[in-house]
Amino acid sequence: MEVKLTRESLQKGVQTVQNAVSQKSGLPILSNILFEASKDKIKLIATDLEIGIICKLTGVSVEEDGSISIPAKKVSDIVKELPNSDIHISAKKNNQVVIKCEKSVFKIMGLPKDEFPKVPELSDKDSISISQQQLKSILNSTAFAISKDETRYVLNGILFSVSDKKLRVVATDGRRLAMMEKDLQKNPGFSKKVIVPSKAVGEVMRILKDDGDVNISFSENQVAFELDSSLLITRLIEGEYPNYEQVIPKQGQDKMSVNKDNFYAAVKRASLLTTPDSQSIKLDIGKNKVVISKASQDGSESREDVDCEYAGEDLSIGFNPNYLMDPLKNVNEQEIVFEFAGQDKRGVLRAEGGDYVYIVLPVRME
Repeated sequence: MEVKLTRESLQKGVQTVQNAVSQKSGLPILSNILFEASKDKIKLIATDLEIGIICKLTGVSVEEDGSISIPAKKVSDIVKELPNSDIHISAKKNNQVVIKCEKSVFKIMGLPKDEFPKVPELSDKDSISISQQQLKSILNSTAFAISKDETRYVLNGILFSVSDKKLRVVATDGRRLAMMEKDLQKNPGFSKKVIVPSKAVGEVMRILKDDGDVNISFSENQVAFELDSSLLITRLIEGEYPNYEQVIPKQGQDKMSVNKDNFYAAVKRASLLTTPDSQSIKLDIGKNKVVISKASQDGSESREDVDCEYAGEDLSIGFNPNYLMDPLKNVNEQEIVFEFAGQDKRGVLRAEGGDYVYIVLPVRME
């Protein structure tokens, strides 16, 4: 194999795939990135056997077709420090890789392609298409609610549900639930429910852009996200996702309308006095204002009034401030509406014209 390409192009490709490289495997080959060169393109491939990422680099000069796997950390570190110029990579028959850039020359040992695990191709697949910007918005608005408790493994991912020309995405950790729904460009002609692991969700979020579409393909136990020059394939989490629909209340509770930025800023300021042992803040909601406060056991306290519209009974309720701030970072409306049904009842945020629902359980006030 012998290729020439720009440092910028190579660095972009390595950054796209390197998070799929296994960090803990006892198989040295999984610490490598596979380079495949043919005609006028190079494919970079990385996998940890759970997810695989393929990045195609075009507009390169392939002087000799071939393939070699190169240690990911070494090639990443080298490319990062090379001057911003053309890079020449060649692989010898003894698997030695030579990387040249201007006056710099590196020689490192690679491993042959036949030792590298094959990233599966999805066949007989059902697929949908959605804009990258929409999918980014959906995942930003829901992924933070994925559970980190490994004993509830079906909650360690995000639910993708396709039906009736709609894509619905749901995440929950048992204390809160985030759900967003978007219309698809056309009726896919099938229904599907799959649980995508959190690592794959994070990688998809990392490579999504603000323009272009992403094609999502489903098979029995895998899903693939194809966008621009990148393809991510991941195994699915097996199991039955909880019946989340039964915990979504109907509209009609007491509603608090408040400016998002003012509310977010006040909650963030109150959160400054929280500690690992005391993570709740208090909302006292009345007719024209919500008082956001925090009192700590060491005598520290904060209090801030925020104007709001509220027509229900006066209410005092406690929340983890992070659970209030997480959804607000991604809501587009300036005026948001929270629904409450009592001091020990869940709070509900509905936004994006009804496409977004966020449910959060209260916590004991200290």
